[in-house]
Amino acid sequence: MKTYHGSCHCGAVKFEVDVDLTQLTRCTCSICTKKGGLFCYVPPDRFRQLHGEGDMTFYRFNTGEAEHRFCKHCGIHTFGHPRSAPELFLVNVRCLDDFDLDTAVYDIKVFDGRNWEAAFKARQECG
Repeated sequence: MKTYHGSCHCGAVKFEVDVDLTQLTRCTCSICTKKGGLFCYVPPDRFRQLHGEGDMTFYRFNTGEAEHRFCKHCGIHTFGHPRSAPELFLVNVRCLDDFDLDTAVYDIKVFDGRNWEAAFKARQECG
């Protein structure tokens, strides 16, 4: 496990996470597809927002369970709370300043967010 530092584009929002980034998730739901996010799940005790809590706003849709947080100045989606596990942080690894997607070794798991209920049920059955 390693500590990574993240931020939005303008630098108003800063955070750090302690996480293993060998397994990343790409979701195919409407919002994740449009924002092009690539994510990791982080427990609250491994997530620290360092700056900019007041510089963030959020968006909810459909069931309202998921919270998509983004910088209200530059619009970058840095992290949020997923519908599938709202107690966790869903961190956009593209916002991690010291993680290089081009040179890192990782697997990408695709979550079929277009068919959310069926995909969530299948994931629970697999463990």
